[in-house]
Amino acid sequence: MRSTEGTGDADTTTALTLHINGERRAQVVDNRTTLLDLLREDVRLTGAKKGCDHGQCGACTVLLDGHRVNSCLVLAVAADGAEVTTVEGLAKRDALHPLQEAFIAHDGFQCGFCTPGQICSGVGAIAEAQAGWPSAVTPDGAPDGPVELTGGEVRERMSGNICRCGAYVNIVEAVREAAR
Repeated sequence: MRSTEGTGDADTTTALTLHINGERRAQVVDNRTTLLDLLREDVRLTGAKKGCDHGQCGACTVLLDGHRVNSCLVLAVAADGAEVTTVEGLAKRDALHPLQEAFIAHDGFQCGFCTPGQICSGVGAIAEAQAGWPSAVTPDGAPDGPVELTGGEVRERMSGNICRCGAYVNIVEAVREAAR
């Protein structure tokens, strides 16, 4: 639905509905609003971070219909009707998501700024591997079916997420443990 209320300009805002962490939310947004800005500013879910605002660091990674995306590059209007999962939505009541637990067990964070994006990206990477999606390092002629998340596979699949503290070794181990 299009709305032009209060702006004087036709078609500058859009009414949309998102399902964020299992909760239905109706929003009216400026058509230029990114999914990241909607999550942080309008919905007040601040787990996804605004790192580079250019899709290069991965700090803003969330799951959109189960697939990982850099939310700073997705216009909110493009996500109309979608299921959005942020790091805040991964835990079930008092039980952390297995990857959240693995990050703690393997000390997969230092300053913590990139951690929400790393975790959402890791959840997406695990799902992609389980679905048999190859990466750039998956051997040619690999059998159909789940891809084993070796250290190289995890590093390749997580390469879009930067950790300025350099906790990569621990992040790789956390993702591998959660995948098992």
